[in-house]
Amino acid sequence: MPTPRQWRPGPYHPDPGLTPGPEDVAALYRQLRKAFEDGKNEPGAADFYHGECEMRRHGRAGTPKGERRLLWGYWLLSGYGLRASRALGWLSAAMLVTILLLMGFGLPKDSPKQEATGTVPASGGKITFEIDKDDPKNPTGHRFTGVRFEKALNVTLNSVVFRSSGQDPTTAGTYIEMTSRLLEPTLLALAALTVRGRIK
Repeated sequence: MPTPRQWRPGPYHPDPGLTPGPEDVAALYRQLRKAFEDGKNEPGAADFYHGECEMRRHGRAGTPKGERRLLWGYWLLSGYGLRASRALGWLSAAMLVTILLLMGFGLPKDSPKQEATGTVPASGGKITFEIDKDDPKNPTGHRFTGVRFEKALNVTLNSVVFRSSGQDPTTAGTYIEMTSRLLEPTLLALAALTVRGRIK
């Protein structure tokens, strides 16, 4: 028995020759989308765009495998740029994971403190101060505290808008922040694109 994921003849056309394939339906959706766009009905055209992308994702003859995978990812993350709630949900989930990872591994045990050491040369009495900063140390003990949550939230929110948080993360925290700076603004942009498409 065919699985629900497979394209199969409809109940009124048991003959596969009488059932249009995904490529045929995608072409029909494309024509309808173009007609709605010409009529300045962008939200209506967006619905047909969704259907067109669905057919392209399911079509195996006219759509290469790599393109189908890309369409699948686009559908999963934002519903082809038409589902704002999906993009915002993924953004919220990514931010929550980032916060938990930063609290667990990314923030140092203590904030690095500056230490000043002074030397008095024997001849002139001149004082020289050398300011040094300790390297961030990996956390130990209880990591999920309110203070660490606030710092992790600060880093995460700044990552979404490409700003530096001013924190000194550990090595793991540096990579966590770099990943969030790549992923989270992309999800935010997809959500903004989705909202713009629906109200245009």
